[in-house]
Amino acid sequence: MPGTREDATLIVELAKWGAMIGLPEASRKIYADDFDAERADALDAEVEAVLTWHETIGTLVKNHLLDRDLVYDWLWVVGSWDRVGPAALAAREKAGVPELFENFEELAKGQS
Repeated sequence: MPGTREDATLIVELAKWGAMIGLPEASRKIYADDFDAERADALDAEVEAVLTWHETIGTLVKNHLLDRDLVYDWLWVVGSWDRVGPAALAAREKAGVPELFENFEELAKGQS
């Protein structure tokens, strides 16, 4: 089923929320040449913003509240996961919570 106007409205709201939590600045940091994905920590403010924002989108997609194809047209999910995924996996292991950031990870796995 194609995306709807409701999906489009939600995407605009998600973009606004992303701006409010500093996602543009966070994205600049995680995509910088000197960013070390293997040493990043999920509690770094910028990494945390990217993880939280994408996990929310992944959760909406998983629960069929936001169209997956529309999200894939909008975002390079796999690229963001590649940058902050190692921090997410380390946080998951440290917390002993296998579900931590799993919706972000699954959304990334589905994007080619």
